[in-house]
Amino acid sequence: MARTTDKGGSKSKQPAQQQKRQPGRESLMRPMPKAEMRRYKAAGKLKGKTALITGGDSGIGRAVAIGFAKEGADVAIVYLEETEDAQTVRGFVEAEGRDCLLIRGDVGRPGFCRKSVESTIKKFGRIDILVNNAAEQHVQYRLEDITDDQLHRTFQTNIFAYFYLSREALKYMKKGSAIINTTSITAYQGHEELIDYASTKGAIVAFTRSLSLAVAKRGIRVNGVAPGPIWTPLIPASFSRDKVKKFGANTPMGRAGQPDEVAPCYIFLSCDDSSYMTGQVLHPNGGRIVNG
Repeated sequence: MARTTDKGGSKSKQPAQQQKRQPGRESLMRPMPKAEMRRYKAAGKLKGKTALITGGDSGIGRAVAIGFAKEGADVAIVYLEETEDAQTVRGFVEAEGRDCLLIRGDVGRPGFCRKSVESTIKKFGRIDILVNNAAEQHVQYRLEDITDDQLHRTFQTNIFAYFYLSREALKYMKKGSAIINTTSITAYQGHEELIDYASTKGAIVAFTRSLSLAVAKRGIRVNGVAPGPIWTPLIPASFSRDKVKKFGANTPMGRAGQPDEVAPCYIFLSCDDSSYMTGQVLHPNGGRIVNG
């Protein structure tokens, strides 16, 4: 087994492991990602608000859901099929005294996105925060190996869904609401084995900047987060056992990040602390300089 260290250590690695299908299961990961926000000190910054989070069952989305609940928000989380992971998140949210709505389905379908927003409104009566976060990626070593089906699927999940959900949520959002989009360091650095994935993440940056301009006069802010290598189920579900073992070791910090190290970016962008920020992207990436 590879050595592991706590956050900040330079030797942090994961044991070699692989999951055979996407989306991956957080419950099968070793070690489990740190998503419970145990060190986070809440201050009621989202009291009385409601958030809709896609990919909220695991990884970054899970940590964001828990962090939002700690800050006083009710949460609706969208997930594809990972019911056990989603129920775990609901338990964490409810332990903070907040309500959690689980919505199962495919964000790549516009009808499902519409129903997700409608279900959230029916349950909570409002949407103050939309976190577009769900994504998929598929390793291919040559552009010629990316099939039409893979290309369409990756774009449907990773960027079309952001359009679908934002379009529906904006019908209900009021002044002071926020949209936060998950992009990636690959949007700025590229990735030779994830060409279609990186392309969608670049599109998300442009989408974030453009939408922020379109809704600024309505008092709605739109920002993004571009994580570097973060230990989430997408990693063992995407890469070989050997690459998983080395994942994140090439960052200046020498390790992969944890979801609870990324979630505070979303909390900041969703609350009044970032009231003069829109069209911007934060970069929790272990020290890589991307100038983006």
